[in-house]
Amino acid sequence: MTSPAAATERFFCAETARVRGDSMAGTASPGLVWVLVEYRGAWPPNGFDALDLEAGTKALVISAARTANARILLVRRPGPRRRPGPGRWAVLRHEGSGAHRQHWGTWERDEDLAGIASALVSPGEPGFPPVIMVCAHGQHDPCCAVWGRPVGRALSERWPEMVWECSHVGGDRFAANVVIAPDGVYYGGLDAGSAVATVEDHLAGRIHAGYLRGYTDLLPPQQAAVVAVLGQFGPAGRQDFVVTGTLREGDHWRIQITGRPPHPARIEVELRASRAPRRQLTCRAPAEGSVIVYETLSIRIN
Repeated sequence: MTSPAAATERFFCAETARVRGDSMAGTASPGLVWVLVEYRGAWPPNGFDALDLEAGTKALVISAARTANARILLVRRPGPRRRPGPGRWAVLRHEGSGAHRQHWGTWERDEDLAGIASALVSPGEPGFPPVIMVCAHGQHDPCCAVWGRPVGRALSERWPEMVWECSHVGGDRFAANVVIAPDGVYYGGLDAGSAVATVEDHLAGRIHAGYLRGYTDLLPPQQAAVVAVLGQFGPAGRQDFVVTGTLREGDHWRIQITGRPPHPARIEVELRASRAPRRQLTCRAPAEGSVIVYETLSIRIN
């Protein structure tokens, strides 16, 4: 029989996922283009889509983002929400070559956001530093605020001009989640200390497997294969391991990866996909759900 204390104990999906040891490999949400909109008011659960903005401008931005397969995220600086000056917006773009392009603007009236639509069809400018985003969308899932906000503060103390809190990025149970864009790299399961160390290594060209969820330009099994290779051969830069072939045979995947020196030139990773038991995956999930997980069966140097 459940005790009254246990019955009223609050459920935190991120805490439960840590206890279960949920695998993060292969869980990065897909995407090559991000639209960031600085919004200092309260974020509704559905983010930008639910903001009370001028209808025509809002529809224009959503339509342009959909055409460009871009994801719209609300952002704000960690700390006090009341800040002087206009808000900022950005379009961040990751190219297959590894090149990064960004377009930044400002807005005070809703209509100013129409500039996003133009930016989505222009190439943007190279040379900007990457953007570090920490999901802190508590209205979407409490864990994102409980774990995300301390991580955002810690990172902003180290890189104040590069760090933003952001709205929902997926994988609430892996909070705190950090997305580095336009690099397109997802990290999860972080706390303040591990986040600073992980981002510091990332910016130095050393991506580790430990907290890596995946690269957003890859399919989930490809992401999992790259995580396995990094775990086997050690940290590497964002473009040091490139997926060059993918073969599926039932629930088995064979992923061919090309490495840059000093890493092995040709690697084959064999994975087995299976469905995890049904569980409550997020704090506010209306029902239990199940996800695909990838088990590494072998890593071979060809």
